[in-house]
Amino acid sequence: MDDAALGELGSLRKSIDNIDAALVHLLAERFKCTQTVGRLKAAVGLPASDPDRERIQIARLRALAEEAELDPAFAEKFLSFIVAEVIHHHEQIASTGAISAEPGAPQG
Repeated sequence: MDDAALGELGSLRKSIDNIDAALVHLLAERFKCTQTVGRLKAAVGLPASDPDRERIQIARLRALAEEAELDPAFAEKFLSFIVAEVIHHHEQIASTGAISAEPGAPQG
């Protein structure tokens, strides 16, 4: 690989690293919000899962993905993974009042 290609590769990888860092910070903020939602739901006796909202969010995210030229199926899988974690945390909050601190687990 020549120097120009190596330079471009390094630049692209730096951009990817920056995007990954931003994604981690965004996910952390999202889970902070969903943790608060989980405490509110538990306080008022709402179920951890809201299938109607989940369906709306999946449709919304698929449309956003299409607009952004991202595979909508991938976007749906990604959101489904996040929602499953959130529901798990909401169930923990409802049963114990707190989220267990599993190493590497999203908190929220």
